[in-house]
Amino acid sequence: MANQDITFVPDPDADSISSDVAGFGGILVSTQIPTRADGSLELGGIIEQSECTLQALKVALERAGSSMDRVLHLTIYLTDMADRAAFNEVYQRFFAKPWPVRAAVGVASLAVEGMRVEVTAMAAKG
Repeated sequence: MANQDITFVPDPDADSISSDVAGFGGILVSTQIPTRADGSLELGGIIEQSECTLQALKVALERAGSSMDRVLHLTIYLTDMADRAAFNEVYQRFFAKPWPVRAAVGVASLAVEGMRVEVTAMAAKG
């Protein structure tokens, strides 16, 4: 893209077709899936997937010059809305008051079979 006012932080996975974080005017946008630190996917239970997803978000935002306490909005995609309470348990370890604006959306499936959670966040640059 030739938009000089928009920045893109590449995904650490060289084969990814998505940027890790995009930025414009001090606002950053990132979408994360349950990726472990070594780049592999966590496809275990909702607690493990939620921890990996939010940790991946934390790392991506910090690489882009922001942090979890700068998150303005979070959209949570869950393949089973019964997992919402477990996600919220993990969420409260990564965020504190004042809470980001957020929405939880139930979806039929995500990009990889067995993936139960994905998040999209908007954050202010630090």
